[in-house]
Amino acid sequence: MKTLLLVRHAKSSWKNPELSDRERPLNNRGKRDAPFMGKLLSERGVKPDLLITSPTNRAMTTARYVAHELQYRISEIVTDESLYGQTMDHILHVIQGFENSINTVMIIGHNPEITLCANYITANTIENIPTCGIVCVDFSIELWNEIARGNGALRYFEYPKKYFK
Repeated sequence: MKTLLLVRHAKSSWKNPELSDRERPLNNRGKRDAPFMGKLLSERGVKPDLLITSPTNRAMTTARYVAHELQYRISEIVTDESLYGQTMDHILHVIQGFENSINTVMIIGHNPEITLCANYITANTIENIPTCGIVCVDFSIELWNEIARGNGALRYFEYPKKYFK
């Protein structure tokens, strides 16, 4: 059995137009939501074997907040350049390449790729994974390269606006 958590980075700030897309920080809502969602995952007993993130500031900051709440060592977060600005097919290729000794992986990335990937690997249709949204998918497989269209079972879909109105 393999478990994949797909996380869209928390809400970012557009306050400084001089920053590149890669440099944009989290805004106040993002700084509230990321630790909250990490705590929610901790309460569910989530223990990723691997936490991998896009190299953007907003994704890496989200990863650090979530990791802190999960008691996952910040120094063990893996940054993968290929999770930024790539297609859903590329992200699927990254997932299929994980070491098979790893059972639970969390990926923190960007839309539309995160939503497209979630829809591809499950039989569900999620219109849009909002910022700091989390999709947890279980697979009845032994090898990551066995992940294919629709062979994942959606365990849950969480996002901050379910809790903050």
